[in-house]
Amino acid sequence: MSTALHAITPVDGRYASKTEALSQYFSEFALIKYRVRVEIEYFIALCESDLPQLTGVDHKHFDALRAIYTDFSTEDAQKIKDIEKVTNHDVKAVEYFIKEAFEALGLSQFQEFIHFGLTSQDINNTSVPLSVKEALEEVICPSIEALIEAIEASAKAWEAIPLLARTHGQPASPTTLGKEFSVFTSRLRGQLAQLKAVPHSAKFGGATGNFNAHTVAYPGRDWHRWGDAFVSNHLGLQRSYPTTQIEHYDNIAAQFDALKRIDNIFIDLCRDVWTYVSMDYFKQKIKAGEVGSSAMPHKVNPIDFENAEGNLGLANALFEHLAGKLPISRLQRDLTDSTVLRNVGVPFGHLLIAIASMNKGLGKLLVNEGKIAADLEANWAVVAEAIQNILRREGYPKPYEALKALTRTNSAITASSIAEFIDTLEVNDTVKAELKQITPSNYIGQVRS
Repeated sequence: MSTALHAITPVDGRYASKTEALSQYFSEFALIKYRVRVEIEYFIALCESDLPQLTGVDHKHFDALRAIYTDFSTEDAQKIKDIEKVTNHDVKAVEYFIKEAFEALGLSQFQEFIHFGLTSQDINNTSVPLSVKEALEEVICPSIEALIEAIEASAKAWEAIPLLARTHGQPASPTTLGKEFSVFTSRLRGQLAQLKAVPHSAKFGGATGNFNAHTVAYPGRDWHRWGDAFVSNHLGLQRSYPTTQIEHYDNIAAQFDALKRIDNIFIDLCRDVWTYVSMDYFKQKIKAGEVGSSAMPHKVNPIDFENAEGNLGLANALFEHLAGKLPISRLQRDLTDSTVLRNVGVPFGHLLIAIASMNKGLGKLLVNEGKIAADLEANWAVVAEAIQNILRREGYPKPYEALKALTRTNSAITASSIAEFIDTLEVNDTVKAELKQITPSNYIGQVRS
């Protein structure tokens, strides 16, 4: 019996509990169900088009027709797989399954209008974009938004904690811990908005996109206008035209590129948190029974952020391939997109695993304010920027050079040495008092909440 222990990839194995929500969008069962859904909605749309051969089907049949996909079961999917063993064609197997269902509904006389005038890509290139659209709307984007909110909550809690900034890894003008995390939420919200703005495109129009079969059977109708309305009103997608036999995949590539940018921001966050943990700015909640190292019992590793970073890298490698490969197809089409699209759920799975890990990791972080404050106190040189700019304001000669001479030595710069330096300056006592009020902890500029 197959279990998670026998899965080939950790997406469906070790991490199955974190990715199971995606099964209804990207599994083999889901793909088959989406194909059935598109075929049924297409047939209903034809019935609504006043084709004389379909006048016997009306609204009273539509609920029963839609139940073919709303009540779709694992047993139904298996029937289609069994038919496919004979047809050696997955979409044709769906057509034959629906024809059998029509017989059970007493609609046998209308069977030949199932998949009427279509090619398999009219079904695939609507089913896959629809699955991506609904997975994004119902699982991925809400999960990203929830994580953004969790980061924002931490940023709010930490907004007043002064933090020694590090540019090029060196001590720099102070900031606050909360502001540094707000940088990530601002970036994430911007990229998430761009992701949501990309249209969900679908190809639908017969063998080469021109409704050839529809037009020859029913000349005089505006099938392109009809197709636009069907894809929009029945499926909630945007029809591409002109096309070859397949969808351009340009917009789905844009979605994957947007997801890559979101993943990159998450990677940036993971690496910063990892570094803060290594600097002892964060400690982590300890859970009884957990082991951080098989050899060193003192260790509490930032494994959640390491796990997230690794899975985000895998997700991006796959999004990169999908975005680069799918828009390219020889002439009217080749089949390279077909096998690649069967993996479309895998990077989404790795992204969900990463999101779960980051959420868990954030919940374990404990700010070590003592260590943060100690690092600030040990780096009084960072107030040199503040002092020299006040001196500039006062017209003091060569203030940068004066501070450079003080700070670029191997001697420790302390509160005392800064105060002594200020006393040597040829400025009035009011300015000296102003300068002495500056500390590494209060030189944080204007931090907006």
